[in-house]
Amino acid sequence: MALHKVVICGVNTAKLPLLTNEEKDRLFERIEQGDKEAREKLVEGNLRLVLSVIQRFSAASENADDLFQVGCIGLMKAIDHFDRKLNVKFSTYAVPMIIGECRRYLRDNNSIRVSRSLRDIAYKAIYAKEQFVKEEDREPTIEEIAARVGLDKELIVMALDAIATPVSLFDPVYQEGGDTLYIMDQVSDKKNREENWVEQISLREAMKRLSDREYNIIRLRFFEGKTQTEVANEIAISQAQVSRLEKSALKSMKNYLDI
Repeated sequence: MALHKVVICGVNTAKLPLLTNEEKDRLFERIEQGDKEAREKLVEGNLRLVLSVIQRFSAASENADDLFQVGCIGLMKAIDHFDRKLNVKFSTYAVPMIIGECRRYLRDNNSIRVSRSLRDIAYKAIYAKEQFVKEEDREPTIEEIAARVGLDKELIVMALDAIATPVSLFDPVYQEGGDTLYIMDQVSDKKNREENWVEQISLREAMKRLSDREYNIIRLRFFEGKTQTEVANEIAISQAQVSRLEKSALKSMKNYLDI
C-alpha cells in the first residue's frame, strides 16, 4: 500500500490543516448547534489523524485511496458520537474507531469467504477485548473474552482465526546483516522426521563434504525438522548465523549434486 505519495483521494496530504484543541472545541460547539460547515472543517482538520492511522496497515495489499476513504468514515462516526463530557481528547476517542473501521473493511473484503455468523462472533470478541483492555489495562485471556461474549472459547478462537489475514511463507519477519529470516524458516517440518529424505541416495555423500557445523545444521533442520530458532538455541549461535551457514551448506550440496 503506497502511503508515501502526497495525493490520496485527491487530497494533498502535505497541505492538510492541523487544528489546536481550542479550535476543535469551538468547532464542536458549532456542530452541536447544527453547523454543517463546522463539521466539514473538523473532518478536514483531522485528516492527518486518518493518514497516521492507516499507516498501521501498510503491510496490507489494499489500495491506499480506498483505505483512506474508509478511515474517513471512521473519523466521521467518531465526530458524530463524540461526547465532550467524557473529558478525553478527541484523538484518543477517534483513533480506535478509525482502526476498527479499517479492520472491518479489510476483513469483509478478505478473499477467503467467512460466514456472516462467524464474522459477527469475531467482531463481538474483538469489541469485548477492546472494552476489557480499557477497563483492566491489560490484554484478556481467551477465557475472559469468552465469558464476556457468553460463548465457548473454542468458538471464539475459531471465529478469530477465520477472519485473520493470511500471510505468505515468504513474508520476512526479521533481518540482520543483510540476511532475511522468513516465516517458512520458523516452521517445523514434522513429516521429514519420519521420512528422513536427507539420508537418501547421494545426498548423504554431499553432506559428508560439509564442515561439522554445517552438517549439524542441515541434520537438525532437515533430519529432525527443527526451526532455525531451535537450531540456534541448540548449537549456541545466533539465528542469523544459522541462516548464513544453512544457505552456504545448501549451496555446497547443490554444487556437488550439480542441480
